[in-house]
Amino acid sequence: MKPEGITYLTDVTLLTCIVAAGRADVVIRAAQGMGAPGAIVYHAQGLGPRERLGLLSIAIEAEKEVVSILVAADYQDAVLETIYRAAELDVPGAGMIYAIPVEKVATYIPRDIMEKGQAS
Repeated sequence: MKPEGITYLTDVTLLTCIVAAGRADVVIRAAQGMGAPGAIVYHAQGLGPRERLGLLSIAIEAEKEVVSILVAADYQDAVLETIYRAAELDVPGAGMIYAIPVEKVATYIPRDIMEKGQAS
């Protein structure tokens, strides 16, 4: 263990986007275009009625991909909106995105980035 203490990041938001299987790449590209460094993708299966949605009779696919992305809280709205538009979440049955504030995150932060952040 390093003699220095653990460095915690605060003011972080977890964006979680649920889309149909095969659409996670669209979400990740949009987030990376806004400066998000990476994402975690996992596969899931939706539960509930598999009936057709509303008057448009659009079938909702049960196989899903869930994309989790950590972003600075200051940029959460801009990143969320970019993902929403890129993934076309305004279409019935396309998916959803939500934001959860994260109390703190501990990870390795390169010394030059730490020094730059402390100088600001």
